[in-house]
Order: sequence, then structure tokens, then C-alpha cells
Amino acid sequence: MTAGLVLQYVVVALAVLLSAWVVLKKQAPNAARRLRIALALPLMREGRPAWMRVLGRRIAPVPIAANTCGGCDSCGPPRR
Repeated sequence: MTAGLVLQYVVVALAVLLSAWVVLKKQAPNAARRLRIALALPLMREGRPAWMRVLGRRIAPVPIAANTCGGCDSCGPPRR
């Protein structure tokens, strides 16, 4: 396999992942939020390198107030 073909596969895979993420956020926002939390928590544990904790904070969703549903973000905190 040539380097160009590998690069093409990587670009296509990234496009598919991005498209799947957009669909997930639109169709199942609570599931997307839970997934972001599940990905961010291990990165933010004590003892992790600073860059890993920063990445975890960027992945983590914005905290929602207790009286919001967490569904469409129209009544909660502004999106990032």
C-alpha cells in the first residue's frame, strides 16, 4: 500500500467519525453527553500528566444546571 492510499483511508475514516458524531449529537444528545463524560473522566484522574488533564477538560461537557433536561441545549448553558 502506498502512503497516498493510507492517507486517503485516514481522511475517509475521520470524515465518517465526524459525521457519526454530528448525527449522534443531533439524534441522541444525552447519549453523546454520557459518552463525552465517559471519555473525559479517565483523562482527568489524579496523577495523569497535565496535558492529559487539559484534554479531558476540553472533552468534558459543560455542566448543566439541576433544573434543565440536558436534551437540546436550548434552555441550558451556552454551547462550546
